[in-house]
Amino acid sequence: MTTEERITSSETRIFKAVFPNTTNHYDTLFGGTAMQLMDEVAFITATRFARKRVVTVSSDKIDFKKPIPAGTIIELIGKVVNVGKTSMKVNVEIYTEQMYSYERERAIVGDFTFVAIDELKKPIQIL
Repeated sequence: MTTEERITSSETRIFKAVFPNTTNHYDTLFGGTAMQLMDEVAFITATRFARKRVVTVSSDKIDFKKPIPAGTIIELIGKVVNVGKTSMKVNVEIYTEQMYSYERERAIVGDFTFVAIDELKKPIQIL
């Protein structure tokens, strides 16, 4: 399988409903909760691409473009955007959807860098 085919096949999409127990006093999704969900989707994407143990080494410029209100559906999309010798960068976007309309908009975007590791937690080649 080529690198491009691996990138395409590792794209990860997860849907969640935003319930009140995940929102702040403004009735919008906590930023930390959004970042946790993004890191989880990025981890799954990186693992599906590398098929090795991976760990998050950094998150980069997470832009909160729109608040995410309770009572919406969110879609998290993870895509590998760059591959190095032992690391890869995964872009994650969160889209909001109104439950009872076809309205959809991008709310948050950010990048996460992962390193592939062996059993001794030493970096190893991805490809």
